[in-house]
Amino acid sequence: MIRVDLRLTSWIVIFTLCLAGLPLPQTFAADSAQVSPQENAQLLLSMMTPEEKVGQLLLITFRGTDAGQDSIIHDLIVNRHVGGVLLKRENDNFVGPENTVQAAWELIRQLQTTEWEASLTQEINPDSNSVSSPNYIPLFVAISQEGDGYPYSEILYGLTQLPNQMTLGATWNPNLAQQVGGIVGKELSSLGINLLLGPSLDILEDPNPDDTGNLGTRTFGGDPFWVGEFAKAYISGVHQGSSPRMAVIGKYFPGRGSSDRPPEEEVATIRKTLEQLKQTDLAPFFTVTGDAPSPDATIDGLLTSHIKYQGFQSNIRSTTRPISFDPQAFDQLMSLPAFEVWRENGGIMVSDELGTRAVRLFFSPTGEVFNAHFVARDALLAGNDLLNLGNLVGSDDSDPYATILRILDFFAVKYREDPAFAQRVDEAALRILTKKFEIYGSFTLENIVPAEEGLQEVGTSQELIFDISRQAATLISPPASELDNVLPNPPGLQDQIVFITDAYTVKQCSVCEEATVLGMNTLQDIVLRLYGPESGGQTTRRNLLSFSFEHLQSMLDRGINRTEIEFHIKNAEWLVIAMLDVRQQRPLSIAVKRFLNERPDLLRGKNVIIFAFNAPYYLDATDISKLTAYYALYSKTPQSVEVAARLLFNEIRPLTGALPVSVTGINYDLFEATTPNPQQTIELFLGSSPSQATPAPEETTPSPPPSFQAGDLIPIQTGIILDHNNKPVPDGTEVRLILSTVGERSVVLKEIIATTTGGIARATFPIETQGNMVITARSEPATLSTAIPITVEGERPTPTNSPTAEATTTPEVTTPVTPVIFVGSVIDDNPGNVSRFMEWLLAVLIAFLVSWGAYRASVLLGQVRWSLRIAFCVLIGGLLGYIYIATSLPGADWFLSFGGAIASGVGTILGNGLGLLAALLWKRNGV
Repeated sequence: MIRVDLRLTSWIVIFTLCLAGLPLPQTFAADSAQVSPQENAQLLLSMMTPEEKVGQLLLITFRGTDAGQDSIIHDLIVNRHVGGVLLKRENDNFVGPENTVQAAWELIRQLQTTEWEASLTQEINPDSNSVSSPNYIPLFVAISQEGDGYPYSEILYGLTQLPNQMTLGATWNPNLAQQVGGIVGKELSSLGINLLLGPSLDILEDPNPDDTGNLGTRTFGGDPFWVGEFAKAYISGVHQGSSPRMAVIGKYFPGRGSSDRPPEEEVATIRKTLEQLKQTDLAPFFTVTGDAPSPDATIDGLLTSHIKYQGFQSNIRSTTRPISFDPQAFDQLMSLPAFEVWRENGGIMVSDELGTRAVRLFFSPTGEVFNAHFVARDALLAGNDLLNLGNLVGSDDSDPYATILRILDFFAVKYREDPAFAQRVDEAALRILTKKFEIYGSFTLENIVPAEEGLQEVGTSQELIFDISRQAATLISPPASELDNVLPNPPGLQDQIVFITDAYTVKQCSVCEEATVLGMNTLQDIVLRLYGPESGGQTTRRNLLSFSFEHLQSMLDRGINRTEIEFHIKNAEWLVIAMLDVRQQRPLSIAVKRFLNERPDLLRGKNVIIFAFNAPYYLDATDISKLTAYYALYSKTPQSVEVAARLLFNEIRPLTGALPVSVTGINYDLFEATTPNPQQTIELFLGSSPSQATPAPEETTPSPPPSFQAGDLIPIQTGIILDHNNKPVPDGTEVRLILSTVGERSVVLKEIIATTTGGIARATFPIETQGNMVITARSEPATLSTAIPITVEGERPTPTNSPTAEATTTPEVTTPVTPVIFVGSVIDDNPGNVSRFMEWLLAVLIAFLVSWGAYRASVLLGQVRWSLRIAFCVLIGGLLGYIYIATSLPGADWFLSFGGAIASGVGTILGNGLGLLAALLWKRNGV
């Protein structure tokens, strides 16, 4: 019995030593740092059924806040494996104005918990015959939250009331956009939202207030460079604020800034070639995809627009299908270098809503037959990975739920029958799963659902918003230089002020209480709080009166001397109008233009001030000429209204804000405004970096000009070149650096064209001519610059042909591509493990052969009792010798070489010898 125990113990020791020498394959773990999100997604995809795969492709909507077992959304998650939901105000997914944030968190937790509980058991749905595998995959929970409340933010209450994108653009400070993005990411991820449909990357190139498709304040502005800068900063902020638990989807690819109608109503056509799109509309998309400077600034996905392009391929008679359904145009766009790299790195494409009236009219102009499942198929085959179904209803379906079931069944059947379609589904599902792994790392419920305690910090960032509103405030008319002459003093104590506000009400849900977007008394109340009897006494309550646009329209409709508002306007010294957008769909919004055109008599002898709490371009030149001052605040947040009140009383001045879009009413052209300011003097410095740069010497400097030798290279850089708004010019602005002779008849010797980065241009001048020279710069229309005088002497001595002076060529170092090796179903990304496995196998083989030889020799010598002991000692010694050599070699590269293999074999044999010696000593001592 003792002999058996010794043998068993020996084999255990041998087995342990063998494992110590073998590099073990990695085990699958979703949160393993050595397994990439794509590898995790690939492994998970291989375990999914066709029904689960096609379910991941859908982003669906549902009504209400009930996600219980009897709800439609519960069925779609548990039995139909849908991969994402889009929460919308119009579907009553939120409550308010009280308890909005808490209720949203509870709904999202319930949705994710439903998916988690469904994954714990494997069951067959008798209705659909679909099999559920026990894989928990978190839902995408999406939202559009563009800022400035209604109508482009879904959650109206409880969150920090953030400004819209144009407000940020008017600050010309991308750092503020990053801070706002941080708030968005932090607050929405605290609710459990992980997919943000925004920001808009569109260029408002030529805003037309009469276009119903005008994006307005939903964009950062009209300059491609600055829109890209703000987009990078905003996206970085969202990623950092969510830590990073949120995917950001940029809208509306490849750009709908030139659209003349809303894509929800009709498919618009834009006349632009691909080359034109690359210069303007696509530029911000390049900036946040393949050209992004960091992973944080890289957008996760792009939302494709339902827009056709005429002349896309330079044939003006050729028009694409809507990009969201056109695989040829889509592939042509994705083949552009920036997008190609981005797609290879996992960028996802999301379709715009497929249930819009525009899509329905495109596929079914007569409205008779509308096959929704074919629409979804076409969107997928065009290149969209995630299909935003929205309120999609087929002509043969009773409601969106029936349409979703039809699409899922159609896709699952086609997956099994059509290999090409199955490949497209797998490709899209892999991208979606990879993105979810990038967000969460591991799929556990504790990792997906945020802690409830995080809600305490939601809605607490109002101070930053006031600073943004102050920096964005823009004086549209008159010019800033004339403001003190036009408005030398604020309203006096006895001055009567009439406020007229474009106020209207909204609801968070269909059964929620109404609330005003911009209350009729809001501006008056803030003025009283800041400047009333209890705060400095600059005005009194009896001198302040407020009316709405409804009152104004009533006055215009009823005629002269028939309304109270007309009486008070006549007696007021100040008339302050708070306007929003001007749209035919909202007749009351037109009242301000009617008032300026129909009753100019009421404007005479008054200070007429208009604050635009939306886009700044709704008034024309004639309208503006009747105003004393016209300000743009861009957003209607409480902070923006407070800034307006402080502007009215001259407490703050609009010094930093500048229009980010063209405004024809004052002949403000954004392209011209962003060119170099001709009034500036461009500074020049010697040196190629700020630490090396030395300014051009002043005229009073007695020191001689810098001296150089012919053949030298002189690094030159400019200071920050400013545009007409005193902001840095866009990157890529051309600057001409000129080297010329000194004297009455100056001769230009050399001219180099450089481009700006961060407003600064850099270049290196090769000097070939001797004499006194001067370097200047110009960047049209800025023609003035400081001058750098230089003296160029004889050429430097030519190096002799000595060994130390010979030119050497540094060979180009090429980094080899590391192959990925698959071990079973587990991925091993270390190719060295294969070489080490072979060496381990060689060492074990040698050790066993020598051990077997020692065993046979012992038997032949009559030492049967000691034969196994000697064999074990020889085997253990050989393995220990291999382990010693393998772990003590100084370099892994040498170890993996042929010499390393020989050394491992020799070490094993020496170990065998030591083991044999130990066994003989053991036997001699009689143990």
